[in-house]
Amino acid sequence: MSDHSFLPEMALSVDSSWHRWQWRVRDGLPQSPSEATPLLSEEKKRQSYNLIQQRVVFPNNSTCHRDWAEITRRYSGNRICTTKYTFLTFLPQNLFEQFHRWANLYFLFLVILNWMPSMEVFHREITMLPLAIVLFLIMVKDGMEDFKRYRLDRKINCSNIWIYERKQQSYVKKCWKDVRVGDFIQMQCNEIIPADILLLFSSDPNGICHLETANLDGETNLKQRRVVKGFSQQEVQFEPECFCNTIVCEKPNNHLNKFKGYMEHPDQSRTGFGSESLLLRGCTIRNTKVAVGIVIYAGHETKAMLNNNGPRYKRSKIERRMNTDIFFCIGLLFLMCLVGAVGHSLWNGTFEEHPPFDVPDAKGNFLPLALRGFYMFLTMIILLQVLIPISLYISIELVKLGQIFFLQNDLDLYDEETDLSIQCRALNITEDLGQIQYVFSDKTGTLTENKMVFRRCTIMGSEYSHQENAKRLETPKELDSDSEEWTQYKCLSFPARWSQRPATVGGQGRAQPLRRCHSARVPIQGHSRQRSVGHCESSQPPVAFSSSLVTMPPSAKALGTSLEKIQQLFHRLKLLNLSQSFSSTVPSDTDLGESLGANIPTPDSEERDDVSVCSGGNSTDGGYRSSTWDQVDIQGSGLDASLEEVLEAPALGLASPELCYEAESPDEAALVHAAHAYSFTLVSRTPEQVTVRLPQGTCLTFDVLCTLGFDSVRKRMSVVVRHPLTGEIIVYTKGADSVIMDLLEDPACATDSDMEKKVRKIQARTQKHLDLYARDGLRTLCIAKKVISEDDFRRWASFRCEAEASLDNRDELLMETAQHLENQLTLLGATGIEDQLQEGVPDTIAALREAGIQLWVLTGDKQETAVNIAYSCRLLDQTDTVYSINTENQETCESILNYALEEVKQFHGPQKPNRKLFGLCLPSETPPPTSRAAVPEVGLVINGKTLNTIFQGKLEMKFLELTQYCRSVLCCRSTPLQKSMIVKLVRDKLSVMTLSIGDGANDVSMIHAADIGIGISGQEGLQAVMSSDFAISRFRHLKKLLLVHGHWCYSRLARMVVYYFYKNVCYVNLLFWYQFFCGFSGSTMIDYWQMIFFNLFFTSLPPLIFGVLDKDISAETLLALPELYKSGQNSECYNSKTFWICIVDAFYQSLVCFFIPYLTYKDSDIDVFTFGTPINTISLATILLHQAMEMKTWTIIHGLVLAGSFLMYFVVSLVYNAICINCNSPTNPYWVMESQLSDPTFYLICFVTPVTALLPRYFFLSLQGTYGKSLILKAQKIDKLPMDKRDLEIQSWRNRQRPAPIPEEAQHTHHPVPPVPEQDFRANSPKSSSPSKYK
Repeated sequence: MSDHSFLPEMALSVDSSWHRWQWRVRDGLPQSPSEATPLLSEEKKRQSYNLIQQRVVFPNNSTCHRDWAEITRRYSGNRICTTKYTFLTFLPQNLFEQFHRWANLYFLFLVILNWMPSMEVFHREITMLPLAIVLFLIMVKDGMEDFKRYRLDRKINCSNIWIYERKQQSYVKKCWKDVRVGDFIQMQCNEIIPADILLLFSSDPNGICHLETANLDGETNLKQRRVVKGFSQQEVQFEPECFCNTIVCEKPNNHLNKFKGYMEHPDQSRTGFGSESLLLRGCTIRNTKVAVGIVIYAGHETKAMLNNNGPRYKRSKIERRMNTDIFFCIGLLFLMCLVGAVGHSLWNGTFEEHPPFDVPDAKGNFLPLALRGFYMFLTMIILLQVLIPISLYISIELVKLGQIFFLQNDLDLYDEETDLSIQCRALNITEDLGQIQYVFSDKTGTLTENKMVFRRCTIMGSEYSHQENAKRLETPKELDSDSEEWTQYKCLSFPARWSQRPATVGGQGRAQPLRRCHSARVPIQGHSRQRSVGHCESSQPPVAFSSSLVTMPPSAKALGTSLEKIQQLFHRLKLLNLSQSFSSTVPSDTDLGESLGANIPTPDSEERDDVSVCSGGNSTDGGYRSSTWDQVDIQGSGLDASLEEVLEAPALGLASPELCYEAESPDEAALVHAAHAYSFTLVSRTPEQVTVRLPQGTCLTFDVLCTLGFDSVRKRMSVVVRHPLTGEIIVYTKGADSVIMDLLEDPACATDSDMEKKVRKIQARTQKHLDLYARDGLRTLCIAKKVISEDDFRRWASFRCEAEASLDNRDELLMETAQHLENQLTLLGATGIEDQLQEGVPDTIAALREAGIQLWVLTGDKQETAVNIAYSCRLLDQTDTVYSINTENQETCESILNYALEEVKQFHGPQKPNRKLFGLCLPSETPPPTSRAAVPEVGLVINGKTLNTIFQGKLEMKFLELTQYCRSVLCCRSTPLQKSMIVKLVRDKLSVMTLSIGDGANDVSMIHAADIGIGISGQEGLQAVMSSDFAISRFRHLKKLLLVHGHWCYSRLARMVVYYFYKNVCYVNLLFWYQFFCGFSGSTMIDYWQMIFFNLFFTSLPPLIFGVLDKDISAETLLALPELYKSGQNSECYNSKTFWICIVDAFYQSLVCFFIPYLTYKDSDIDVFTFGTPINTISLATILLHQAMEMKTWTIIHGLVLAGSFLMYFVVSLVYNAICINCNSPTNPYWVMESQLSDPTFYLICFVTPVTALLPRYFFLSLQGTYGKSLILKAQKIDKLPMDKRDLEIQSWRNRQRPAPIPEEAQHTHHPVPPVPEQDFRANSPKSSSPSKYK
């Protein structure tokens, strides 16, 4: 390294911040506000701390034991207890929780009523029995679950760990439950961390500890944590007795990725630390032999335990509807009880004197007539209690478990590549999958593969393409195959004299083949990942590129300069990306181009304008710049020879070691592989240094001074490095072009006019290339740099250290220091990376649209990139009229929305809206066929800034009204908060069912906001999956999940709910009709046990089988005809109409089932149970046959369950009537069923009555099947046809449903937008619009 005037304290390591602070204090520089706190005051020997706002940790050693003992009493121990109950509290607490359910309270109220002698209907024990059984079963289930938690807690609490013992001055093996805040913990490789621990020592020479955080966030790639500054250079084992510092940090919270605090040294100075030094409970130590730390949070105060929330509960739409209908049933029950009470009073009033059954009280007084009517009202509630279908809730839970079982075992939803099937994380909203109206999707990783391929780059205004990059993915061994050829940019070609010569520079054997993988290992560092999914295969072509990167300059100077800039860019990519895995204070990398000779002249941009670009051949061009090239005369054939000689010779015989890189995102892996493909290879990476091998074989080691990590606010990351040859301190920044371009130095500040002109031209050409990349769907990144002086960096580093040591406003201070460094940048270039569409995405989107589902894409990508992907996946069509709104002015935005609405309404003409939105008339979802044939579809593209304007300007309603006319909506540059706001806006204002799908942590808020959240287990960890209700591995699985399983789950459950209402109302009405013939006395003609068995055994299983196995339409037909999904969106199976029809039908059937036996046995001398048994048998047969008519699928299971339920009734009745001699005195059901079976009249009425009861329903279903226009009915008919005829019918159906082509005149119609001041608004008509028109 060259000599320079740099103070000895300014070391090039991460730990240099401590020395920088000492230098700052020694030289008397002013202190920051955080440094002027009492903690730094020398007047106080003992610091007083605010324990309400911060946590203070003293070490448990001999020196600080007294302080430790005093302060630790305030903090939680490490013993955890996740159980809800203890042995003494189990019974009362469990009963208390169960009676929080209103259904149990309702039953308890009935039991209490029945215990009152004046209102007793059933035997008291009989009334208690159902409630006692339900409470007991739930209590057993809760007890078993809690006992499992207790055993797991005991296992965890008794796990072993090495804890430093002060008295013995050594580490002693103890249990986890013995760990206290302030203890020193020694952990070995593959051990689980017992508490939240601040890392003080690592056996790794670089002070790094590798963690696997799968238990917390599901991510299996290793994370790196580093020791606190000042502790990384320990030569020997850590000595706890020598640690005399005090730790001050934030109070316990549930932010897994946020932690701040500082360490107070004995001299009252501070060293700051953050989440990069915190080992979280539940993580596993990997690839690190020994790690030592001090406990910060223990037990239930650890971040993992604070995030340990139970499963989220969502109420489905059917459940919400069902609760409303239960209130109607309560009203019906109240009305029937009122009739009974009034009827009883009227009937008693017909007696001139008190009847013999009216018993007076002890004083001989009779109850008043009104009071007797009130008692009868309560008695009727007990009698007719089954009208409220309480058992329906239990049945629904069982049915959903069955549906989820079949859902998880569907092989079509299994992905072989990832070995993952669908995960159902929410058990109570499966039916909502069949009612979705809006889908909100992320783009990257959801619609695309999130497997990045480096395609193009622009360097200092010159564009370089890599057309044959896809060839490396064509081998059968590669899973992420890429068969598409890059066909754009045909204008970038060689001159004629080059096109006739081989474009290859160097041989194919120069670069070692390496498979691109996301998870990786770098053997040179000695940290080979033990469970890496990546591996190297020598049979594969070179990674990242098979094309060369060559320029055809007019002079040797331009050629050398171009290659130098290429080399600079690739080193920048390598240094920036490999440093991002460290935290905000970890070092990073440097400029190679600057390092290879300060005497190299700067290229002339005027000469570069004439450079043509080639992308042919199959070599990996190192592109190294030598200062001797300025003197080389390159002409004609001599150009080939000299270029080949200079580029290839240094690489001959180079033995490149087998490397596999680990990166935090696929973008970073693609950039590093790009540099490797051009022989700029990363061979070592430590927190303090990065070693890169050049094409010549030379290795350069860069000292990393600081890394400013990426965050979603800054949208960039930076690395500060010292150049190994020039000694300059250089800041490299990589980030979104929308941000980097605003941070560039003003060209007007250039030293002369020529330089200003060159800078402006470079920026303009780079922006042009960025737009081209975006229009081709590439992900773009800009790279810039800045050289700073030693003094400037020293001052900045001191400010940075102060910000890191601050406990208050730490994030704001760190942001301020980053912004202070990241400005006045010099643009170097930009990259374009391709992220291909997932397989089956266009077909899935087309099917969802046919199903009537509105699809919105919410992405943070550039507008041009997102629009291109939208066209590729058929979200937008070439014939669509696309409106693009980009403005930050509220008035402008409002005028644009008004004009767009007027124009769209002219397109569609007058329509009759089918719903209203707060007074706004919204168009019908399916316009008339005539309008569809005459008008193109409408699409809307809007950016994040415009969304902010809409939300802040109260323009949401106009925006929503416009979106109702749009076929698709595309929101670009949207933040995670904006995504969730959009979902909530649509869900709440339009009252529609919404689904959000995403794969990254930035989609979590959107997933939580929707009615159903779906996570994709992709390349960005599992945070979206862990926050979702369902998890799938591919976007294409959404098609079958919604169109098939969603339809089935909704159809089954909706019809089962309606059936339950029918069944209970029908059966209860039999008891109600009998009251008219028993003086409204509350007596029954059916035995109490028979009534209990009726719902418990005889009619419980058929609805469950129906709800789990019934298929109204086959999966093949549902997939072939997506429009069948609309039946669920319109709630055709269960709505107010179907509910009241089933209630009326139940009343009719109960009348038939009661009065036919009544008229048959009228004026006979049979007893009450002989009259009630035929009614009970008839009602059972009618209810089961009604169920059979509802079943659309018949299997052996269906038949056995129905027949078995009916036979079980007779078996139980015969046995019960045979043994029940004196069970229900004075009237007993002894031998009643046996007598009935010997009576021909019984068989006759059991045949005639069900037929009469079900005849109207059968007649209605027959008419509906013959003349009904429902799509479901038509599809059911098609399903019954033979395979060949069914396919023809489906094809004919699709041809009829396909909209007519748009007339030519309609396609060419362009509606100009009136001039609106300062607006960025485009309405692109179909023929004048294409993806490349977006600018």
